[in-house]
Amino acid sequence: MSRDYRKLRAFSLAKALVIQIYRVTRHFPREELFGLTRQMRRAAISVPANIAEGAGRNTLRDYVNFLNIAMGSLSELSYYLELSLELGYLNEKDHLQIGAQCDEASRTLQGLIQALRKKL
Repeated sequence: MSRDYRKLRAFSLAKALVIQIYRVTRHFPREELFGLTRQMRRAAISVPANIAEGAGRNTLRDYVNFLNIAMGSLSELSYYLELSLELGYLNEKDHLQIGAQCDEASRTLQGLIQALRKKL
């Protein structure tokens, strides 16, 4: 059962979040390239990637499972944002903006998960 993930608001929000994470991590210290920078980018990329992969799965249960994995990646990314602020790698303005994007993506994704669970 193929679903068009590109039409999902949760996917669009997650994709925009990836772009923002790449934009801000570009300015992180070079010594973080294989540490925090890589982890943040991986967590961010995982969100839309899991939405897309889940949409291509055959069962609704599998789809919801991949959406839950995407939620976990959003939580992980939220932690990295806090850490980046505390380390001085991220300024307050970017932290608030990206944090708000994470929150919106999380609410939207959670709404999708809840709606799909009712169909299980």
